[in-house]
Amino acid sequence: MLDKENVEQKIIQSIKTVFDPEIPVDIYELGLIYKIEIDDTGKVAIKMTLTSPMCPVADSLPMEVQEKIYSIEEVTDVDLQVVFDPPWTKDMMSDEAKLDLDLF
Repeated sequence: MLDKENVEQKIIQSIKTVFDPEIPVDIYELGLIYKIEIDDTGKVAIKMTLTSPMCPVADSLPMEVQEKIYSIEEVTDVDLQVVFDPPWTKDMMSDEAKLDLDLF
């Protein structure tokens, strides 16, 4: 049986290697990942957003995330959706990201 918690941790660690090119913080800590779901077969559903709909990496950043997740052995498929509702705000950032950017 698939250890979903373990796979989710691997996904998060993988996503933490992806950085927004305009903000020197990984996209997970920025709060750009809204949802991670894993089914029993290893199919992963991700909902993510961008800091702006006009983000210069709107095409490449989701593809990079998808490639990172596909590289995890237990993952059989990835359904990645980019959503803009709710819109991203700085409030979605983790405390770690806010500290890194001196936003406290």
